[in-house]
Amino acid sequence: MRFLAALAATVLSLAAPSSSSAQAVAGETLVMPFVNRQTDPKLYWLGEGSAVLLSELIERYGGVAVPREERLSAFAGLQLPPAAALSHATVIKVGYFVGAADVIVGSYELVGEHLTVRARVIRLEAGRLTPEVIERGTLADLFGVYDRTARRLREGATAAPPAGMGTLLATLQGFEAYVKGVVAEVPATQRAFLEQAGKAAPADDRVRLALWRVHTDAGDHALAFESVTMASRSGPHARVARYLSALSLIDLKRYEEAFGILKALQSEAGSAEVLNAIGIVQLRRGSTPQTGRAAYYFSQASQTDPTDADYFFNLGYAYWTDKDAPAAIYWLREAVRRNPADGDAHFILAAALQQTGAPAEAARERELAQRLSSSYDNARQVNGDPVPRGLERVKEHLERPSSRVDSIITATGQRDQAELAAFHLAAGRRAFGRDADREAEQELRRALYLSPYLSDAHLLLGRIHLRTGRTPEAIQAFKIALWSEETVAGRLALAEAYLQGQNPAAAKEEVERALVIDPGSVEARALREKLTKAPKGASMLRSTLESAT
Repeated sequence: MRFLAALAATVLSLAAPSSSSAQAVAGETLVMPFVNRQTDPKLYWLGEGSAVLLSELIERYGGVAVPREERLSAFAGLQLPPAAALSHATVIKVGYFVGAADVIVGSYELVGEHLTVRARVIRLEAGRLTPEVIERGTLADLFGVYDRTARRLREGATAAPPAGMGTLLATLQGFEAYVKGVVAEVPATQRAFLEQAGKAAPADDRVRLALWRVHTDAGDHALAFESVTMASRSGPHARVARYLSALSLIDLKRYEEAFGILKALQSEAGSAEVLNAIGIVQLRRGSTPQTGRAAYYFSQASQTDPTDADYFFNLGYAYWTDKDAPAAIYWLREAVRRNPADGDAHFILAAALQQTGAPAEAARERELAQRLSSSYDNARQVNGDPVPRGLERVKEHLERPSSRVDSIITATGQRDQAELAAFHLAAGRRAFGRDADREAEQELRRALYLSPYLSDAHLLLGRIHLRTGRTPEAIQAFKIALWSEETVAGRLALAEAYLQGQNPAAAKEEVERALVIDPGSVEARALREKLTKAPKGASMLRSTLESAT
């Protein structure tokens, strides 16, 4: 009865997250780049421009838009070209990847000076495509055309945008230069277009924030700092600009100034990202009783956002640098609960376990770290420390809610945790069987929070990643599954992932390893024969591999 009560309470808490972050994410809208129906190379920039402009307008009319950075991260994770024209099925995958509720897709067409914009909303949960919205106008009225489109997509919103917000960059020339700057691939081109946009719209802080990214990526932290310090002190981007200026000061080793800015930001409004950055300042410059230890700030960050594994990693890493191995072990275990594929966390955990007299467990963790990251294949001690310096993690995007783990499960005892993990694994299997991949992934992550090395959960999670095109994540999941338990099914699944990732040699190696485990495996023998005849045929694996599991 005690287990059933705990099970019911936990399932209810998971079904209805209570945090404000979870509630904020629930209604997010992802705007995809629009398609150029004429494939006019002169208007290539308006594909991304449509997404940038509509995202802003959606927010001004009361919605919450997925930031461009998260969309690009999703494209990278799904191995999609940033400017590709995608099918609705692929668009839905991207929407699920970022945790959006709705996705906006559309196209634009210019005939002479006459612009036509078409847009639709995909409701992900309902699986419904709304009727097409069509708006027309001249190219000079581009902002008006997209404003009307946004209002109609927001189901008839008629209220004007909040006073004092204005339209993005105000002029068509400035907007075009800004978009060309953010999509350019060559840093010099990015900078040239953004500086042009800055001249056209000298009061728009978004240009300064974009230039901060260009300069930071180039390693010019002095110019990055200069870019954001020119931002408005009271505008909508003021807080972000101050935060980024503090990050530049950290890179410039001007720790006292960075500390002052971050402490002021934290006193104005609590933030896990800001607390984390303060911890990094203290970790790099050293702490005093007056300024506080790095571990204190990382602990506060992890309490503010207990879903983000990076804060727990930083906390464990800080304790390691403080030579407190038992505390490092505790917090690094919390990090791998939330992100079992974190190679750095496993490596430091191995070092801490070795130091506390657990060589067998340390060897296992070190082996997993090496499987997850080639950087640890030949790791050597530096200055007597087996762990490299500089592994702490900075958040460059301020105050974005995390969706990695949707709630924290309270400890209910080892037996109860094992049973509850099995419950969520079974739920994940059922959801996977009916192609409800997002639900299945949520259930599996709950199981892995309770039991981070549950082989079957990692194997099924890898299959979801593979089915949704997230090949690198699938490979990581299969590697952890095999580290947890060597099975033929795991080896064949990893072979499929390697084939999908265009690595037939690695796929053949995994098939041979499967035959070492079970020389009589019909599935492995059949697959070896097919690979020998058609090494590039990844699709042939589906039925064979599914029957193996």
